[in-house]
Amino acid sequence: MSHESRKYRIIRLESLKKFPESFGANYQEALKIEKFRLESDIEDQNHDRFVLGAFADEELVGICAFVMDENGKGNIYQMYIRENFQGKNIGFRLIQAVIEEGKKRFNGIDIFLEVTDKNEKAYHLYRKIGFKEVNGPVEQKEMIGNTQLSLHTNDYSNQ
Repeated sequence: MSHESRKYRIIRLESLKKFPESFGANYQEALKIEKFRLESDIEDQNHDRFVLGAFADEELVGICAFVMDENGKGNIYQMYIRENFQGKNIGFRLIQAVIEEGKKRFNGIDIFLEVTDKNEKAYHLYRKIGFKEVNGPVEQKEMIGNTQLSLHTNDYSNQ
């Protein structure tokens, strides 16, 4: 699995470099990290944390991570599709696959994600899939300028 974790690392660093405003991490700081937590999770096949990838031929063109937190909530992080593969429904299918895998592993859970308010394409993608805005106090937002969305797996059906 170490070859998979290396592919993940390459595309994760690319996502941070190209779209720094969309992720809660910094490219320069990420370069200094010897091994990302999710790299280890990929290698160890952690049940509560997984990354799914989208491939075109043998090339990894998209990633999406799922993390179950200590409160029993699922969280989607690091959704990224390489620029020349965007607009081809790859992101839509990748998010669906992550939801389905989360539903299979943890039936009947809420899945949360955050999207920067500047990323309207991603926001509309998540809404199309069935995510709804979480209405709550401002302090529930991890960062100002982000919108938190959620979806309950029992309410989800793969369109």
